[in-house]
Amino acid sequence: MTIGFIGDIVGKPGRDMIAANLAMLKVDFGIDLVIANYENASHGFGLSAKNASELFDCGIDVMTGGNHSFDKKEILALFDSLPIIRPINYPDETVGEGIFEAMVKGTKIAVINLMGHYCMPMVDNPFTKIIKTVDELENSGYKHIIIDMHAEATSEKNALLHILKGRVSAIIGTHTHIGTDDLMVADGCCYVTDVGLTGCMDGVIGMDVKAPIKRFLSGVGEYFDVPKDCRAILQMIIFDLDANGHTFNAKKVKLFDNGNMIATNAILI
Repeated sequence: MTIGFIGDIVGKPGRDMIAANLAMLKVDFGIDLVIANYENASHGFGLSAKNASELFDCGIDVMTGGNHSFDKKEILALFDSLPIIRPINYPDETVGEGIFEAMVKGTKIAVINLMGHYCMPMVDNPFTKIIKTVDELENSGYKHIIIDMHAEATSEKNALLHILKGRVSAIIGTHTHIGTDDLMVADGCCYVTDVGLTGCMDGVIGMDVKAPIKRFLSGVGEYFDVPKDCRAILQMIIFDLDANGHTFNAKKVKLFDNGNMIATNAILI
């Protein structure tokens, strides 16, 4: 089966890129399941009910979150009705689930949302939590396990690869909005430290440059805003899984709003 993973969708420019291009990408690359990170999809912070419906209508199958999962409180009612998950290492009392389980082409598949520690909200230890979760899934017969590791620290994501390679299908990093040039397949595990945002590519992490520059120069923060007009990009990791849940091929696709596309193959190690 072929999986497509889209990094942080940032505001309307990101949603517009999804609406304009996802159907074509699914056909061109034969994608069976599309996963996307929603936590910045509604004006840069959280996810509204309207935008959730819009994104699912575009062909996304399941959406993962992160530290901005709960910025729009209307999401609380969506967890029970839509394939939307939040980080699994939030406390058990937190609304929503951290794992999505489904059948894809007759095969059981699990998508897990995990959040790091550094510069993040207070959550359970991501490493002990994910090891326990993977143990439970393996005991239930799951071989196809995909993790969205939503973390600030690149070291946390990289360490997770060495903990779980050979046991999970993919560890895909999100959160920083800056795509990294380290896509690899290691012991059957597709790994990239960060997919990179889908949205404005000529701002600061998808936002208008004024507020972040002012904060850096003066220490005074202002509201981050998503530009109305910008050059936009869609970034996706596409990977192929065999019957045992191992990745045997992966590529990074960058699609620009002028129609140009760059596809880079993963390093096999």
